[in-house]
Amino acid sequence: MLAICIPQIAHAGNPLIPHVYAADPSAHVWPGDDRLWLYTSDDRPGTDTHDTMTSYHVFSTTNLVDWTDYGMVLHLKDVKWAASHMWAIDAVLWKGTYYLVYCAQELNTGVYRTGLATSSQPQGPFTDIGFIQGVDWGQDPALFVDEDGKPYLTWGCGGGCYAAQLSDDLRSAIPGTTVNLKKQLTWVFEGPWIHKYKGQYYLSYPGLPDGQWPEHMYYATADKPLGPYTFRGKFMGSGKKMAGTNHGSIIKYKGHWYFFYHSAWVSNGNGTCRNLMCDELYYNPEGTIQKMEPTTEGVAVEGTEPAPSRVTMLLETENGAPSGGRLFGTHVATNLAGFSGTGYVTGFNHANDSVTVLAQVAKPGKWHLKIRYAAQNDEVARLIVNVTRGKEQRTFPKTDGFAELDLGIIELQAGDNLISLIEPRRQKPTGSIAVDYFKLEPAAQIMKLMQSDDFF
Repeated sequence: MLAICIPQIAHAGNPLIPHVYAADPSAHVWPGDDRLWLYTSDDRPGTDTHDTMTSYHVFSTTNLVDWTDYGMVLHLKDVKWAASHMWAIDAVLWKGTYYLVYCAQELNTGVYRTGLATSSQPQGPFTDIGFIQGVDWGQDPALFVDEDGKPYLTWGCGGGCYAAQLSDDLRSAIPGTTVNLKKQLTWVFEGPWIHKYKGQYYLSYPGLPDGQWPEHMYYATADKPLGPYTFRGKFMGSGKKMAGTNHGSIIKYKGHWYFFYHSAWVSNGNGTCRNLMCDELYYNPEGTIQKMEPTTEGVAVEGTEPAPSRVTMLLETENGAPSGGRLFGTHVATNLAGFSGTGYVTGFNHANDSVTVLAQVAKPGKWHLKIRYAAQNDEVARLIVNVTRGKEQRTFPKTDGFAELDLGIIELQAGDNLISLIEPRRQKPTGSIAVDYFKLEPAAQIMKLMQSDDFF
């Protein structure tokens, strides 16, 4: 089926957001927000193992075609209790705070724990607050909040699946509520997700048919979030250049139901370098889910033509180290009106004062860089990309408030890229510049590559 569809790739919506390796998409629409948000794990380019997964990403869209990538939002180095294996995640808006719900192996014990990290905004970055008590081997967590406001956690690991009601602070499983769902879910292996449709609870999950890889997607239904569940069958199989694993989320957005999942199309079948996917999901009149297969057409909301994803990386300078960047001699401020995010970076008062952001991509290529800033006077700064362009000085003209400056094309390498703006030596600093964000868009060369079958 996939081979037949390949000639249509120039008009394709899948793979979704192919500029970065990401997997395990958790989709959400937050109250009062028109955007759809994706919270994902992060695969490292060039790896042949899932053990190298150490961070998470966030994306948003209003039409399923135009996407904003907010970069890295949580890294293993900032989770003091964890040792490794930052795998699948979820997110929830709870009592006015955004929570990232994730898993990692605990230091000393090696036991999988379900961690919590918080942010005041949906795009993060997130600050770890510890792991949920009473949830051992909490791999692949998903947090479902029912219409009555009660929170439920599901998790799966190595052929098991569990669910429990959480306390009002989300910090622990309520004693006596944990249930083992393994015997109710045929072929279950990991990655459970609960959604509700016409009064029924649907638990979807990756399973191993007859205990054999690759994973297929199955589901079961129940009258209550903790079950008991009735197995309903398979709704997606595997296929050419799928990842071996699969994992995803089902959500309604702007009147349509969608299944977000992952494949290995971008990496040509390398199951440890996965990419995001999305296709529309349909129900039969009696409520069963229609069987579906990965398509190259992908999705778009009504009024938008399906097309290859148009991606913008929006890297807020004030996020600093939690998003893989760095502030050297500079600081975050909020005095000037009109900034995006939660602030901007200023205080370039000495030579070599700087701000650095992290941009992550799946494959090397050229990207268009713009920087949003404000300056009371004409300023000069050095632009450094991966320590390869340290002598290049750029002029930042005086502005009336915040404005974007087009800095042209830069080249990014596969994986991590550090982009720095540095107060130059041999110049008397004025300290008047305020840097709001770095914006990167694929150059024409990358866009053309993304639309060709050479990319995947």
